Amino acid sequence: MKDKTVCVCPPEVSHEGFASLATPVYRASTIAFPNAAAFANRADRGPNGYVYGLHGTPTSRTLEAAISALEGAAHTMLQPSGQASISVVFLALLKPGDTVLIPDCAYPPVSSLCNGYLAERGIAHRVYDPLIGGDIAGLIDDSVKLVWVESPGSATMEVQDLPAIAKAAHDRGVPVGIDNTWASPLHFKPLAYGADIVVEALTKYFGGHSDLLMGSVSVNDDVLYDKLKSTMTMLGIGVSPDDCSLVLRGMETMAVRLKHGSDVALDFAKRMAEIIDPALILHPALPTHPQHGMWRRDFAGASALFSLMIPADMADELDGLIDQAQTFSIGASWGGTHSLMVPMAIGTMRQFVGNAPSGLVLRLSIGMEDPDDLWADLAPILAAIARHQPA
Repeated sequence: MKDKTVCVCPPEVSHEGFASLATPVYRASTIAFPNAAAFANRADRGPNGYVYGLHGTPTSRTLEAAISALEGAAHTMLQPSGQASISVVFLALLKPGDTVLIPDCAYPPVSSLCNGYLAERGIAHRVYDPLIGGDIAGLIDDSVKLVWVESPGSATMEVQDLPAIAKAAHDRGVPVGIDNTWASPLHFKPLAYGADIVVEALTKYFGGHSDLLMGSVSVNDDVLYDKLKSTMTMLGIGVSPDDCSLVLRGMETMAVRLKHGSDVALDFAKRMAEIIDPALILHPALPTHPQHGMWRRDFAGASALFSLMIPADMADELDGLIDQAQTFSIGASWGGTHSLMVPMAIGTMRQFVGNAPSGLVLRLSIGMEDPDDLWADLAPILAAIARHQPA
């Protein structure tokens, strides 16, 4: 080969004896075929075949396989974020004239998707009480084509009765999807409890370091998989193999990080219950949590994320207390090594009372810092709550 060709096509080298513990990062847009016939018949490779980098490389396939193994799923697909994963599910399964049921405690962008993009295209939604359980059957008419669940609920930690909801939906032939990011598949496996579709925001515990965005959708049903996969292909949705590599690296410590964070969070919740009214602490693993029995029935463990209800007459004081924190960072997302706190005014966003009738919560995500430093940030906030709570 001439010099210019060697610059583009380097010589092959032996891989014999090379056995790295790390998954290689395979970057690709173009996938080369061995001959013209193989290219002409590339559709024969099926939805999991390698035909173009957008649809997957060995790096992304390795991550998908690992997530499927954790979820107990036959198929997993990767998207650029958790919200993208939810959007793919809705766009794949809903058409004009259809209705989706969403819980009042769902991640707020889910409502934005329904109120905006979907509504403008003739797709309706109805918001239901997350604590409705099997009574959701009364909301499922012929137009309902998807029931969405998020358990525990975003910010307010309502634990939904997934088995009862799934039975009611399946009796009408309606699939059930769930956002399982709070627990991760290490602490809850929704496919074993009746869900048909599981979404994870890999941005959180899987990635674990607040430096990437990714989501996943996992299913067992081949028909659902084909619908979801074809929708992703049509929309041109793909993920970076470099980000997949970071998620795979994060997964290696996910169990340790999740255990540490959940242990510290529960210890904090128990200590808080000695200072403020336990009813103000929204942590499903606390016996005083309204759905603790349901959480204990279904979940193998808790999360590092929980919330505090803030008394209404303390709202003006809260921002200054948060600003004084030395170790907690203030920001959205969670599941990383850095602890986060964020005030959330959910009163105007909810139709049902749920677990937080006061309408203002402080959401806490426990990271990997020394618990004593974190507690020092929380102590003034707890003292203020104690002063403002009813006698």
